[in-house]
This record gives sequence, C-alpha cells and structure tokens, in this order.
Amino acid sequence: MGKYCASLGVLKGPWDQVFAAFWQRYPNPYSKHVLTEDIVHREVTADHKLLSRRLLTKTNRMPRWAERFFPANVAHSVYILEDSAPGAGRWHRNPPCGRGLVGEVKREAWVSSSLFGVSRAVQEFGLARFKSNVTKSTKGFEYVLARMQGEAPSKTLVETAKEATEKAKETALAATEKAKDLASKAATKKKQFV
Repeated sequence: MGKYCASLGVLKGPWDQVFAAFWQRYPNPYSKHVLTEDIVHREVTADHKLLSRRLLTKTNRMPRWAERFFPANVAHSVYILEDSAPGAGRWHRNPPCGRGLVGEVKREAWVSSSLFGVSRAVQEFGLARFKSNVTKSTKGFEYVLARMQGEAPSKTLVETAKEATEKAKETALAATEKAKDLASKAATKKKQFV
C-alpha cells in the first residue's frame, strides 16, 4: 500500500501554448535537478486522448538516515515514472476571475516502497518531497510558458538573490564613503576648534 497526494494548479495562456510548454518544460532555471527525460510509451487512445509515460532521472538527495542503506552512487539520483494525459483537465475561456484563458493542472503522486523496516519512512519522505517540489515545478512551467509567449520570464530566486546582494554591496560601499566623508569633516571641524 502506498501514499497518495494531489495538487491543483492554474496556468494562464492558450491551450496550444500550454500544451507545447508541457513537453518543453525541461530545462528551466527551477529544474536543474532534472538530468534526463525519456519517452517510454506514447499512444493515442480510441477517444483521441494522448497518453504518455516518461522516465525522468533526477538528482535528489536522500535523507541522511537513508544514505547508509544505499551505495554512494545510488543515493544521489532517483527515477520517476511520469504518466500524463494532456487535455484531460478543464480549460476555461472566460473564468470568473477574469484572467483570460486559464487551465487547471492536476498533479498526483503515488509513493510506494517495499523496503523492509523503512517503507513507511520512505513513503512519507517521498510525499513530503513531492509537496515541496510542486511550487518549483509550477514556477518552471510558467517560466517556459512566458518564454514561448515572448514575455520576460519572472526572475528566479537565485537571480533575485544576486541582484539583492549586488544592491547591498553598492549600498554598503556608499555608506562607507559617506561615513569617511563625515569623519573627515568632523576631524576638520575639531582641528578648527583646537
């Protein structure tokens, strides 16, 4: 028996662009941990739905308690089977929130383990990791979609942090110069009164 989790997200844009972005979402600045993606199986069903199964290889650090059970080379990558059926979700032309074309994206994860003695811990860890990665996944998808739509993608956290660091350095440098200037003026006034 495994653990299950689902997440519902919203993507803005025409269906054809969102559909294309889905297949081109790697690489992006939010998914540097995705090493490979391979199509294992793809078919169009009798009711004209595209079903796809892909194998993704990702770097994914195991919790420290689990590293002792696996060789060092295994502890740093995981394999994910991704089943998708694009078009199975709902698409709204005039949603009540007034955002133009909006699509709902449902992400689901089933995590199971048969490792004797630690299967529950592995399942809980996998579910927690899935939940924490949903936000990064959505950001990466939006990044790719914005690029496809010719818009400037939102900045990544790393880019924002670098800009903040540079601005902080500039502010510190300006404060240092101002402090030196004030100290110099104070020293000059002190000499005048002595």
